[in-house]
Amino acid sequence: MMKVKIMRLAHGKGLQLPSYATAGAAGLDLRAAESATLKPGSRILMPTGMAIALPPRHEAQVRPRSGLAVQHGVTILNAPGTIDEDYRGEIKVPLINHGTEDFVIQRGDRIAQMVISPVVHAYLAEVTSLDETNRGQGGFGSSGKS
Repeated sequence: MMKVKIMRLAHGKGLQLPSYATAGAAGLDLRAAESATLKPGSRILMPTGMAIALPPRHEAQVRPRSGLAVQHGVTILNAPGTIDEDYRGEIKVPLINHGTEDFVIQRGDRIAQMVISPVVHAYLAEVTSLDETNRGQGGFGSSGKS
């Protein structure tokens, strides 16, 4: 278990800190710091009222909640969003409503999940050719449906 510092901002007062819903959950639930109605086709940058300080060589990925996506068509733009280790601003979640009905968000509702992961920095070595594989340059469905 790693320690991640979290700061509750003034407008996050009274909100539950991000937490794991179950012992086996990979993501911490993020909650809305304000209420809003998300119309079909519209988007909003929802504040969470929280800021974090990640340990070196770690990131936090902000991901959609499957229940919101399947039941309401509400998901996250640019998912997964990355919070870098040196970012100290408020965590905000860019939500979009792909559904056909208004989606009402109440302050304190779980709107996304945050997964904290290690980051590997790579050294890029420029070459003039790459190793051959069976797949080669095939992409975008080239490996088949089943």
